[in-house]
Amino acid sequence: MDKNFENQLKTAMDFFKKRDYANALTEFKQLIELDNKNAHLYNNAGLCYAHLGQNTEAEEYYKKAIFIDDKLVETYINIADLYYKENRLWDAIEILQGAIALIPDNAALRHYLGRIYIEDKRYDDAIDALDSVLDIAPKNYDANWDLGMVYYELGDYNSAISNFEEVLKYIEDNELIFYQTALAYEANDEIDKAISNLLKSIAVNDKFPLGYKRLGMLFAARGDIADAKEYYEEYLKFDIPQEEKDKIQKILDRLN
Repeated sequence: MDKNFENQLKTAMDFFKKRDYANALTEFKQLIELDNKNAHLYNNAGLCYAHLGQNTEAEEYYKKAIFIDDKLVETYINIADLYYKENRLWDAIEILQGAIALIPDNAALRHYLGRIYIEDKRYDDAIDALDSVLDIAPKNYDANWDLGMVYYELGDYNSAISNFEEVLKYIEDNELIFYQTALAYEANDEIDKAISNLLKSIAVNDKFPLGYKRLGMLFAARGDIADAKEYYEEYLKFDIPQEEKDKIQKILDRLN
């Protein structure tokens, strides 16, 4: 690579990292004049246009990148993201389906397609796409999370739980994952397991108010009044709206 070209590319990337997209775009376009067969340069220029809110130009440059290199995964994801933000879900689906036909073993393309299907409420298609991600990358816990959320939405709580538990094999320090797993167990009438996961959520983050509130609710429903009062009282210590505090205080008054 020519030294001047290399230095200018570094300058362009430095501008981009600093979020100075206008100057980065100027540099990338100058580089394109020097090397108009470089798909990465068109992709990067497209990203600059997208960040500047010039979506028509961004789409044009992404398409040029794909024309030069139809196996450039990042460009397919970038243009699909552009379509998604414009609520052009079918266009996003179509471009990703075409990319997968060309690059069938790429998990990232299939995963993004699954997420677009979820946004379009095409849940069966989303499940197929996410299952195919796990066929390629069995340890992709993000795909398990998305599958869990789809199954939870569909009311298939056993499948939701199975996928959330897969996520917990890899991540044990995230209160939201324990909380969502607890909700799935609760919906599946497995209250003890729901409570166990809620206790883990506040063990991970003792400043997580939703965990305390839900524990109060489940202990009260189970008839464990002392435990219910304890967690409701802890919940009241958080900075929550006064209306919510009044509501919880009424519950505590009834428990007393």
